[in-house]
Amino acid sequence: MPEMNGPDREPEDRDKRQFINEKIVKQPLTRKQIAGRAAFIGGLGAVFGVAAAAAFAFSSPIFQKMTGEPEETENFMVSIPRDDATVAATESPSAASEPSEPIEQQVEEAVSSYRFTLEDYSRIQAPLKEMATEADKGIVTVHSVRHETDWFNNPVENTGYFSGAVIAETSSEYLILTTEEAVTDADAIRVTFSDGTEAAGTKKQEDQVSGLAVVSVRRIDVGESTAENMEILTLGNSYQVKTGDMIVAVGSPVGMVHSVDYGSVNYVARNVPVTDGSIRVMYADVGGNAPMGTFLMNMSGEIVGVVTDDFKNENTQNATAAAGISDYKGIIERMSNGLSTAYLGIRGQEITEEMEAQGLPAGIYITEVAAGSPAYEAGIQNGDILVRLNSGEVHTVKELQSRVENLEAGSTVTVTVARNGIDQYRELEYQITVGAR
Repeated sequence: MPEMNGPDREPEDRDKRQFINEKIVKQPLTRKQIAGRAAFIGGLGAVFGVAAAAAFAFSSPIFQKMTGEPEETENFMVSIPRDDATVAATESPSAASEPSEPIEQQVEEAVSSYRFTLEDYSRIQAPLKEMATEADKGIVTVHSVRHETDWFNNPVENTGYFSGAVIAETSSEYLILTTEEAVTDADAIRVTFSDGTEAAGTKKQEDQVSGLAVVSVRRIDVGESTAENMEILTLGNSYQVKTGDMIVAVGSPVGMVHSVDYGSVNYVARNVPVTDGSIRVMYADVGGNAPMGTFLMNMSGEIVGVVTDDFKNENTQNATAAAGISDYKGIIERMSNGLSTAYLGIRGQEITEEMEAQGLPAGIYITEVAAGSPAYEAGIQNGDILVRLNSGEVHTVKELQSRVENLEAGSTVTVTVARNGIDQYRELEYQITVGAR
């Protein structure tokens, strides 16, 4: 038998060894294949990234509710545009032009000969009812809880009910305009929305002069269905309100939250002096409960007035008085951002050209200085004429109001007044520390 390792077998063994040691090398990838694989891997990364973000967004609010941690959101400053009284007061040419006599006669004859039915009145009132229903979705009940004690020193919880209007929303909260009485000395505040949902509220800021306040409710405490059903009410231009305009009163016009009343504006008083400024006051033939909160709306569904008892007298006892909302927009904006409103404590009227001709300096004639106010403590008196605030001259009450609103409580300002002496007016400067109202 031949040997296995003989010379005749050597080539075959060598071939076997060479076959076993061979390596199969893959062909190098083309550019197209490389791009395809990179796109595939990138796509997988994007899918996993989106899935992770969605999972975090879904679980984060749940985790925050379970742990009680507040939602971390960016705080945005609330901005309320101001209204121009001079522009709004002018009539448009079309409104000022008189209708031709034939058309006026035709309308008069048609109306006088037409017999209105109950169905006609129902059709006329239908839009008002619809608007009031929509507006009521933005009205809330503000519960003011105060912890007190009775005669026997037992703890007693007193709850007051007030109306509030949802006027703004940010990424983290809803802002509600209400009366100062709703938040004063309140140990706790609860807010009930129109669908019955209740949430905790906190006082954002209050203003003792205007009698208004702003309450905040966290968005995280309000359900999605409540938010969808809620109406954010717009602050309108009260400078455009004229005598005879129809209005709707919402809030608590008859002393109960979510009540409604309809009527018209009987009279508009302009340039009514108030502390550190002036406002317009509307008198209307609607119900109005000032302490509980009542808001007047125009036919566009915008808030144009807040009912107040400060301007009622024996001549207007049968009418409801409301302060024009345009004059308070600066104050409401500051309260919505948690800022207090600057306070000097001056009430006055403008020096007219006729008064200047008689020798009075140009400025604001001070008719009243509020007792205990910063102006009173500094030494300013009734009868003084305010001529400058810091380095700028003041000619109108609106100028004074605008400039005071931009001051910061606690800052120091220089107020220059002209005081009547024996023969002439003499200027005096006072350093006043601005207060908060």
